[in-house]
Amino acid sequence: MTLEEVLIQTPTERAQSTGKALEEVLVSAKDNDYITIGVYECAKVMNLDPDSVSFCVLATDEEFECDIALQIHFTLIQSFCFDNDISIVRVSDMQRLAGIVGDKAEQLEDAHCVLITNPANGSWEDPALEKLHLFCEESRRLNDWVPEISLPER
Repeated sequence: MTLEEVLIQTPTERAQSTGKALEEVLVSAKDNDYITIGVYECAKVMNLDPDSVSFCVLATDEEFECDIALQIHFTLIQSFCFDNDISIVRVSDMQRLAGIVGDKAEQLEDAHCVLITNPANGSWEDPALEKLHLFCEESRRLNDWVPEISLPER
């Protein structure tokens, strides 16, 4: 999908297709083991190899909106992403995100931050990831630096 195709979509169409693209990318990244889950684990990856990070997803629920420590972590992660040209979005349903990126056998306690990484050789490319990058680029043009995406219901 080109930037022009993204621009001609209605806001509702854009939100639905972007949410679906995010889910596709997360599933694909999980299947290829190009995903890091958890605030502290993500911070380690960003510190050790920021060039490997391709996309960042921050998630929260109403239960965590008043968690000051989490909000500080989010602010630092956002700043790091801005400084390193990493596309970043927010989702408001952490449980849904955890369901997508987690194993059925384990309950994810910390799915507040999810990173999608690329291998050093750049061999993994995903059209849905490119669509998300275009969405983030357009959102930044509209001064929406961390756009919120709704994940589709199952």
